Amino acid sequence: MDLQFSTAPDVAAEIGRWLAYLGTEKRMSPKTLDAYRRDVAQFLGFLTGHLGKPPTLKALAKLAPADVRAFLAARRAEGAGSRSLMRQLAGARSFARFLERNGKGKVGALAAVRTPKIPKSLPKPLTASSARAVTDADVRAGEAREQWVLARDAAVLALLYGCGLRISEALSLTRAAVVGGADAITVTGKGNKTRMVPLLPQVAQLVADYALLCPYDLPPDGPLFLGARGGPLSPRIVQLAMERLRGALGLPDTATPHALRHSFATHLLAGGGDLRAIQELLGHASLSTTQIYTAVDAERLLDVYASAHPRA
Repeated sequence: MDLQFSTAPDVAAEIGRWLAYLGTEKRMSPKTLDAYRRDVAQFLGFLTGHLGKPPTLKALAKLAPADVRAFLAARRAEGAGSRSLMRQLAGARSFARFLERNGKGKVGALAAVRTPKIPKSLPKPLTASSARAVTDADVRAGEAREQWVLARDAAVLALLYGCGLRISEALSLTRAAVVGGADAITVTGKGNKTRMVPLLPQVAQLVADYALLCPYDLPPDGPLFLGARGGPLSPRIVQLAMERLRGALGLPDTATPHALRHSFATHLLAGGGDLRAIQELLGHASLSTTQIYTAVDAERLLDVYASAHPRA
């Protein structure tokens, strides 16, 4: 949705300032900014039809909770889930807070509406044996793909499981950051925050094997992982590789690349890892985010009990 044509000029101007603020002051990524822009555009687009014309700043200040609930109901009718509604409401509230801080009016209706409840779901890690198997290039030896591609995919997945990285973090690594005998790597995560993560010798070896087989030049400061045509590797390619491994290993649909990061945390915790240390390794800003893995481990123990205890 183009805000310039669907939104009143005063609102469009403030949205531009808001997005600039999020990018410079809050250091949000372009992808996050696009998501915020889309969510607010959808909210304003609904209000345009709901109110009969594009809302001005004055109109936004006069919104009632019923107007916001009408938007949520309309999105529900379109098939949006609670998580999507929560995200869109968060984006609209962020914009409203920006307006209030800058003396452009208070959109009290957004704060008066309760956030949709999201059913709790625990991360679904792989077993240790399955997590190791997906980093074995030989599992896909029968595929009609070049050996360097299989080695590349194995190296990326090994970084996700062995270091607990997100796909974006692994694909942003340079050759100099990983290849060369270092026992730790510096990772840039969400909000451009950096952290140090140990690099296991087995993972370093898989990366070195890929670098040796890669037919393209890998400059020290260039992207480490390349696609088939020599450009930066797309996250979608990693997801497709995991889909093939699911078929080859008989893994469930929950076995995604991000599940390897969950597996990293869960297996560390099961092995006696300190929760605070795991928080640092994952790059979580809050310990409460990391604590979800204690519930995963407890659930696993209960499953073992139920299946093994003679009186269970």
